[in-house]
Amino acid sequence: MNLDIKFEDTRYPLPEFSKEDAILKVRIAEDAWNNKNPEKIATAYSLNSQWRNRDEFVNGRDQIIQFLSDKWNKELEYRLIKELWAYEKNRIAVRYVYEWHNKNGNWFRSHGNENWAFNEKGLMTERHASINDVAILESERKFLWPQGPRPADHPSLSELGM
Repeated sequence: MNLDIKFEDTRYPLPEFSKEDAILKVRIAEDAWNNKNPEKIATAYSLNSQWRNRDEFVNGRDQIIQFLSDKWNKELEYRLIKELWAYEKNRIAVRYVYEWHNKNGNWFRSHGNENWAFNEKGLMTERHASINDVAILESERKFLWPQGPRPADHPSLSELGM
């Protein structure tokens, strides 16, 4: 895996996705976002990847890096679970939930859906995200693992009833 943001490496699994491939692609993305390394994450997207995230439009790896850096400077103690919703050929749809708090210590649970499209190298070319934030009490948190990827034995969204 090349981590040079100016180079497009191949990222497995490749389209056309089987169900197992799609589940793996989703977990790889979840783990990467939970590691919160914007430069490394950006290399999983095509050089000209286009995003819509809420009301923001992001184009290319430099903007992806800036977007993620800004996100995790605001969304503290971020922990994410993604789950496959649907897949076909070079597209994957996911639903996800993440928990975080702001600089004032107010906790939130963010619920979202993403639609992804991939090129022949397995790099994401499009990401369309719709997200809603719900204020929660710290005592209502469900994602309590240490910072980093979700442990393999931690329940999924479906198992948590979310």
